[in-house]
Amino acid sequence: MADDDLGVRFPAGPDGRRSTGALGRAVVADALRPADAAGALAAEQETNWRAGYLTHFRRLVEAGLPSADAARSIAAAGLDSLHARMRVAGPDGETALAALATAPAGRTLRTVEVTGTAEPERELSLPFSGDRLRGDALLRRLDRWVERGVVEPSCAEAVRTVAANPDWLALPDSTVVVLGAGAEMGPLTALLRWGARVAGVDLPRAPLWERVLDTARAGAGTLLVPTDGPGAEVDPRRAGGDLIAEVPAVADWIAGLPGRPVLGNYVYADGATNVRVSTAVDALTVRLSAARPEVALAFLATPTDVFAVPAEAVAQSARAYAARSGTAKLLGRPLRTVSGGRLLRRAYLPGADPGIADSLVAQQGPNYALAKRLQRWRATVARASGSTVSMNVAPPTRTRSVVKNRALAAAYAGAHRFGVEIFEPATANVLMAALLVHDLHTGGGPTHAHPWQDEAHEAAHGGLWRAAYAPRSALGLAALLGYGAARA
Repeated sequence: MADDDLGVRFPAGPDGRRSTGALGRAVVADALRPADAAGALAAEQETNWRAGYLTHFRRLVEAGLPSADAARSIAAAGLDSLHARMRVAGPDGETALAALATAPAGRTLRTVEVTGTAEPERELSLPFSGDRLRGDALLRRLDRWVERGVVEPSCAEAVRTVAANPDWLALPDSTVVVLGAGAEMGPLTALLRWGARVAGVDLPRAPLWERVLDTARAGAGTLLVPTDGPGAEVDPRRAGGDLIAEVPAVADWIAGLPGRPVLGNYVYADGATNVRVSTAVDALTVRLSAARPEVALAFLATPTDVFAVPAEAVAQSARAYAARSGTAKLLGRPLRTVSGGRLLRRAYLPGADPGIADSLVAQQGPNYALAKRLQRWRATVARASGSTVSMNVAPPTRTRSVVKNRALAAAYAGAHRFGVEIFEPATANVLMAALLVHDLHTGGGPTHAHPWQDEAHEAAHGGLWRAAYAPRSALGLAALLGYGAARA
């Protein structure tokens, strides 16, 4: 068996094929079944999952709105289905995913510490447009974002609280495990600059680890590195672990680290591999939670998903729709007519409480949607069990994975025409790291009556929730404008 086939993988169907579409369709149907039998049947009978998944992922949110129990039952059923269906391949054959909870580690990872040489930053500062905002300048930027609907008011308030308590930044007594240590949106760089203790996990690739180690040495914190190499120094060629293939080894290493563990999920991979690695992280979460019940969980929710949003967001969107320019009004009606109502639709029915913000992007595909929804399900289930959870909606950001998708990159380039602010990675990851710090010092934030309110709290959606138009109805035009700007 090839190394790429080892570890967590999709189940084989009767024909021997490992279909990502069949897995996604089945998991979504199973998730819906406790709360929405009709929706489960519709998902189960979807004949074109690649094109039709958008409707069913929206329904997963809608079906959970009648009660908190409905939302939690969907999350639990979705996780149960995924764990029951996904498989683990080893040298001696396949086993169920559940076997990872007790399977022996294939190797033992030890820890090497890398200590930074800088002084910890004693003040929260945010990179923005070539500057670093701190103090009153930072507070003014937060106020502008709230006024323009770029972030939820609770997001700005959380960042203000961290700015007022700079001693929080170093996260004393905690060890933040960054799964995806080299991720653009991860908090590793910010936390090390603030003097925190961070455990980095990423693939065993020497160039990646050379970058991470350079970041740690230039920072002010302590980086804990997993390695199977000898000596007190880290050999970049021996650092890291493969989450897909080495859940037991990585989980056991994390379980032995000092301080209260915070398991941060910042992993990303293209296509079907994203589901495999996200499932592996969830299996690791189950194993680590048994060994260290006090573990806190941290996630970044993608803004290009479906969320229930508060009435205030619906009202601001309605005001933006009413205040659109004369040209927009003039062009909007014929565009909606010729597109069969698909273009420039208003985002919400006025007065909806909550509204449904559907920002799914078809080009990202059902594997991406499932990988990200899995994280939301785990956050919901963990909160219900009493765990501390930090899960915040991140802003749309010009990351490498976005820029290499030409259609999405063009849409982002034209998004400002429709009231959406696209963030630079340096701004987004510090903003989200500050929200993580806030959540870890406040027990995960306030308790809400319904899981949708937990997800909407502190969201930094870039304006997607409060703009005049339903995001997908403006995406094509934004892309055209973005292409035009790039060619000008």
